Amino acid sequence: MRLGSVIGRVTLSVVVPELQGARWLVVSPFTREHFQQGAVPLAGVSKDPSLVVYDNLGGGLGDTIGFVEGREAAQPFEKAPPIDAINAALVDTIFYNPKK
Repeated sequence: MRLGSVIGRVTLSVVVPELQGARWLVVSPFTREHFQQGAVPLAGVSKDPSLVVYDNLGGGLGDTIGFVEGREAAQPFEKAPPIDAINAALVDTIFYNPKK
């Protein structure tokens, strides 16, 4: 699972029938620098590319979410839809204490 910040929403005009009515979020993934600078929650958009994440938990603009990518993203569905990332958690607080 990776963490990221919701920076937008996506509206589709054509959808796979299994995903009719689904919500899609544009997510900027957190990088190591976000945590090291103490900039969580979001203090700017990541240098890493943003991605589109399927959302069934109700994430909103500015929220920190935990998302899963790859084959595991399709596991909650009876018939595997063509998705690459799914929102797995709405994150309230992040504690970062690196070992010195």
